[in-house]
This record gives sequence, C-alpha cells and structure tokens, in this order.
Amino acid sequence: MTTYIALLRGINVGKAKRIAMADLRALLEGLGHTDVATLLNSGNVVFRSSKKASAKLAVEITAAIAAQLKIDVPVIVKSAKDLATILDGNALAETADDPSRLLVAFVQEAGALPALSAIAPLVVPPEQFLVGREAAYLHCARGILESKAGEALVGKAGKAATTRNWATVLKLQALVDKVHG
Repeated sequence: MTTYIALLRGINVGKAKRIAMADLRALLEGLGHTDVATLLNSGNVVFRSSKKASAKLAVEITAAIAAQLKIDVPVIVKSAKDLATILDGNALAETADDPSRLLVAFVQEAGALPALSAIAPLVVPPEQFLVGREAAYLHCARGILESKAGEALVGKAGKAATTRNWATVLKLQALVDKVHG
C-alpha cells in the first residue's frame, strides 16, 4: 500500500464548488482507498491505496467527484515520496519567515512546471520564485494579496497547478506521517 495526497483545486472558496470533507472521505473510501483523512476544508486528502499511478488516481478521483458530487474540479495526486521531494526541493523555506506567505504550486506532471515560469516577470523583490523538479515555490514577502505574481499563480496563469501555503504543506506531511505510520 502506498500513501498518497490528493489536492483539489478551487473548492470551498466562496459559494461555488462546495464539497463537505465527510463526503470527500466517503467518496475515496468508496473507490477502495483506505486510511482516508482530510486536512482543513479546502480539499486536502491523505489516503492509502494499492494502485500505483498518481496520474491515474487523479483521473479516477476527478471522474468520481463529477459523477457522484456533480462538481467539476481538477485533482492532483502525489505520493508520499513525491511530497518528500517537494519539501526537500523548497530552497525558499529557510528564508521565508512567514509560512503562510510561501506558496507551493503542485502540478500532476513535472512537464507542466516550465509553463509556470511565465509568472517570473511579475515577481517584485523581495519576492522570490523558484521552479523546482516537482513543484514551483513563490515567497510573497509582502503578502499574497499584495503580489501580482501570487495572484497569477493562484489564478489563470497557474491553471494547471493547485497551490497550498507552506504551513499547509507541513501539516500535510505530518498527516502523511500519521497515516503512513
């Protein structure tokens, strides 16, 4: 059994695309996954599965949400090993003093990361932006709402990605450690 993290893009923000975490847990359990646990109310799910392909899991979960919950939402699935690589690849973590201002952009396939470089011209120092092997990282030193690069990453420029702040990513790792045992 492998531990995975499913990240849903753009749910429970405002009135659109509302999904109860209990419904999301039940949906994943119905797909045969075990040890399903959610974090926060924004579409972060840790689970165990005997299936081995993250991309296939993402397609399966996306389709099940559309069929059962009638919501069209992109889903990105990463293995616990992928998450560890993403954590290790964040060279900005040591200099970002506020983890809520450090964004991690997750993509399903690493080949989608170069497209995120389009936001680089919007980065204004002291902001920092880094495209890593498995994710992109943006430190919005003055706050995400004050950052044109942050707005672009969370918005249309980052459409192939879903973002989480560093504090949430660390909580996800703690949940993975708990579920993974």
